[in-house]
Amino acid sequence: MVFKLNNQLLSKIATGDGHGENSSYFDGWKAYDSDPFHLENNPNGVIQMGLAENQLSFDVIQEWLKNNPKASICTPEGADEFKDIAIFQDYHGLPEFRNAVAKFMGKVRGDRVTFDPDRIVMSGGATGAHETMAFCLADHGDAFLVPTPYYPGFDRDLRWRTGVQLVPVDTDSSNNFKVTREALENAYETAQYNNINIKGLLITNPSNPLGTILDRDTLKSIVNFINEKNIHLICDEIYAATVFSEPEFVSIAEIIEEEECNLDLIHIVYSLSKDMGFPGFRVGIIYSYNDTVVKCARKMSSFGLVSTQTQHMIASMLSDDEFVERFILESKKRLASRHNVFTKGLSQVGIKCLKSSNAGLFVWMDLRRLLKEQTVEGELALWRVIINDVKLNVSPGSSFHCTEIGWFRVCFANMDDQTMEIALSRIRTFVLQNKEALKPIKKLLAQRSLKLSFSSRIYDDYIMSPRSPMSQSPLVRART
Repeated sequence: MVFKLNNQLLSKIATGDGHGENSSYFDGWKAYDSDPFHLENNPNGVIQMGLAENQLSFDVIQEWLKNNPKASICTPEGADEFKDIAIFQDYHGLPEFRNAVAKFMGKVRGDRVTFDPDRIVMSGGATGAHETMAFCLADHGDAFLVPTPYYPGFDRDLRWRTGVQLVPVDTDSSNNFKVTREALENAYETAQYNNINIKGLLITNPSNPLGTILDRDTLKSIVNFINEKNIHLICDEIYAATVFSEPEFVSIAEIIEEEECNLDLIHIVYSLSKDMGFPGFRVGIIYSYNDTVVKCARKMSSFGLVSTQTQHMIASMLSDDEFVERFILESKKRLASRHNVFTKGLSQVGIKCLKSSNAGLFVWMDLRRLLKEQTVEGELALWRVIINDVKLNVSPGSSFHCTEIGWFRVCFANMDDQTMEIALSRIRTFVLQNKEALKPIKKLLAQRSLKLSFSSRIYDDYIMSPRSPMSQSPLVRART
């Protein structure tokens, strides 16, 4: 007997597409997974530039591990503590773990602020931390304001299982995508007009995907805004230690010591995935100034605890002041160097990136001049060429809900120097090929002295004709 699956027997979550995987952001990952680049085994494969991962300082960490074998209960030197770490632990977490994380958070912020270990709540990565915050602060149908462009995973993290909505706060390149009070007010008023109950504002500082930081004045304006509206502020600060040049990072923890506000409205999400490069360890942190949120989040953390083995090792590592100091400085130095080399390589073929970027593991690359039409479809056509022909997984701005077409996030810290040079070479070759193909077309249009309104039409007619050197270009094929 053959049984057919009846989706009516399953939940709406199981049968729906609320996960957000239906996005060009995740499609790029799938393209990489099906044809992953390898220097020797697959040199023509897709290079992963859609993964914001910090791999530049692993040698510093590996050196520490070799010199501190007792940090792991799975080594002969650390095996004596195996039983105590392996048996049941409650959801508060190991005291030494919370103490070490609180201290590290302060160190990353220049020791200008301190954090209370009793307010540290652990979670399965920042993903779990964000969802827990959504459950604690909002009910099904409520909403959070989120400045654009924002990390595509937020659509999954905050919405999928909670039923919470995200309302965009639109920004643009005219002021380097700065979050203004006017934009916040417009988004808030629009939500009210549409009978959407705003429960909070979610900001990412440093920004993913922009690689910029929020300055002190902007942060003060944001605190004043949420205080006046009496809504929560969730500050995602998971890239705090990736700020590699001036201006320095300013945490919301500093601002609330300067500005009068209701501390019950302030919450920080942190992680070791980006600053330390440990996404596989799933160390997420909620730090709330609201006692009720701390208690509720701690109970909910039972669904996504960090293993005690990981806690034990992290506690040992982050308690080593000399190592922490060295790692933070070395990581910043290497990120600055990689960012400089990568952006200079792009500039050689006229590709610009957001100038105010001084943090993160990526650049916000401007390819607007390569678009045939200023539409999402035009951006995705170019993205498909980059994925399928140039063989680079970069992420289109539309997947980050960017209001301007033609921006792309490109990650640079998840590969070795040789792979980065190959990626740069592919980008430069692609741009130069298209420049050469455009030269005879531009010359033809100049000779005819056509007006701009007619030039565009003739350009299109010529570029699609069999005589055009661009007619067989991957970029043109993608536009048809």
